Amino acid sequence: MNKKLLKQVTLFFLVLFTISGAASATMNVVVITDPTGQDPNGAAAGSQSFAQNMFQPTFLLCLDRKMAVLSGGEGTAKPRLAAIVSTVSKLENNATPAEAAAEALKYNGIRILVASIDQGSAVAGDFQVYIVTVGNDSSIDVKGYSGGVAELPPGTKGAIIHLRNSEGNPQAGTADTVRLETAVKMGKMIRDGYPATIILGEAFKEVAIDSGEKHGGGGVNLVSGISTGDMFTPLALNQNGYNMDAPYSKQGTNGWSVGYPEANNYQADPTTGGKLTVVYAYEALTNTITVTDNNPSVSTHGSDQKGLSEATSNVVDAAITKSGYDPVEISKYVNSAIDSGLLVGVNHVSASDINVKENIKSVGVYYTPTTDGKSAPSWDLPIDSQIFELLGNIQTAIGFMLIMLALFRSTLIKSFFRRRKT
Repeated sequence: MNKKLLKQVTLFFLVLFTISGAASATMNVVVITDPTGQDPNGAAAGSQSFAQNMFQPTFLLCLDRKMAVLSGGEGTAKPRLAAIVSTVSKLENNATPAEAAAEALKYNGIRILVASIDQGSAVAGDFQVYIVTVGNDSSIDVKGYSGGVAELPPGTKGAIIHLRNSEGNPQAGTADTVRLETAVKMGKMIRDGYPATIILGEAFKEVAIDSGEKHGGGGVNLVSGISTGDMFTPLALNQNGYNMDAPYSKQGTNGWSVGYPEANNYQADPTTGGKLTVVYAYEALTNTITVTDNNPSVSTHGSDQKGLSEATSNVVDAAITKSGYDPVEISKYVNSAIDSGLLVGVNHVSASDINVKENIKSVGVYYTPTTDGKSAPSWDLPIDSQIFELLGNIQTAIGFMLIMLALFRSTLIKSFFRRRKT
């Protein structure tokens, strides 16, 4: 990373931490079930907490190098910013995960976890973790570590989980037990052949229910480059994220779905009259980042319409089952769903709006919203494109928008007063 870009990234994070209260992820977890990178669901990572502002510390995902940086700790926001930037800089200069994570040791109370598929994963700084390794003979080894640097070696199936209880959590005192229980469960699931994305969702479930550290956060699929994005992050500054043990949406059998709280108004599928299935947040996380031959990962862009992502996913699934990964056929299915009212709030799409990555079973659908005021037009902002390439799936979109407002508020104010004078 060059010095100019490093300064830009530092400014990016500094503004974020300045305009909002500090947050600290209290659960960081990485799961590696296929260190060769061949399984599209073979590596996953994520964070959640009882704390507020969970769009700050959850993860950075580097799509090109298939690595993630997770952060947290008891320290304040500025040292955590410095540790993140220093860690990213080390990784850009080809440091190992352990070498990069060790930057956290320079800052009091800070924790950094670097997750990698083939280079191993490492945690450093202020932490209490269990590291799970699963041998080729199906043996499971679970060891506890506290502080310093701890590593899951390259080429190893296993997991790292950090967990503490946040101040104010009514389930305080449970973290030590839940950390061990979750580590053991992950080890057994790795041994039994479950993919990393499924195991990550189970870890979120157990930690959320049993320890109360349950506000999103989110997760990433390191192999396929899929993120939960802002599905579970706060709607505004200084608020909690979505409770990961709470119902997230209701789904019908033909693809119709609706998110909570609107889902409370529906007791049956309005398109078929059939039964609705309640999907919990930890299940939604798993469904979002897990890809299969018949159930690809489907991401939607361009609209914030509630329930659109889940409904689109089901429509695309049907298209692929019938016609394979053909963007022309997928666009026909999407447009038919729009015509029938299954998908609402968006305009028709063309084949060029469908981004297909068949090798990792991933499909992106790029919508143009209808004129209902739910989405803003794109902004022409003076930001180096390299920042986006580096940060990739920084959580969350709302965090980014808040940064933009902070960076350009003086310009906006001047424009406002100029308009008042005219």
